[in-house]
Amino acid sequence: MPWKGIVAKSFSASEFDAYCHTIAWTAWRPSFIVLHNTAIPSLAQRPDGLTRQHISGLEVFYRDEQKWFGGPHLFVDDKQVWVFTPLNVSGTHSPSWNKVALGIEMLGDFEKEPFDSGRGLSVRKNVVAAMATLCAVLGLDPHTMRLHREDPATTHACPGKNVRKLEVIQQVQDLMIARHNGEHPIKPLP
Repeated sequence: MPWKGIVAKSFSASEFDAYCHTIAWTAWRPSFIVLHNTAIPSLAQRPDGLTRQHISGLEVFYRDEQKWFGGPHLFVDDKQVWVFTPLNVSGTHSPSWNKVALGIEMLGDFEKEPFDSGRGLSVRKNVVAAMATLCAVLGLDPHTMRLHREDPATTHACPGKNVRKLEVIQQVQDLMIARHNGEHPIKPLP
């Protein structure tokens, strides 16, 4: 299978919402979202967040070094949401769930860095906004979200102990009600 390519565009939370409403979800539809953290690099190692150069480096890493066919769908930092693998094709991010789930990587090492203050809180707000959009557009229940560490084929604690699943789900639900109440999601593929 050839490399699936990358989008390599960054968006604010509201721009990402508008972008997702332009996508045709006809070839592939995810069933849920898997949340990851980069660990390396950490927030401390990327004081200005992710840049286009970093995204290009990640493409080389996944395509040329790992020999994968795609990567995660999103990279989220404290400033923006980067679309990496096109959202309407399967990516590579979690061994058991690549073919059925969107993968979202958060910049940070949330085993050590806080997820509820400082830059970690900004990452959290951006990822909650992105997840609320994706759940609304695709008709996904936020409760189906999984943490990478829940994958039975995974051996590490991604996205870190400071990411508490139920808190993230609640924030996604609250934002969906506030921002997407009454939105009609795209109907599932037959």
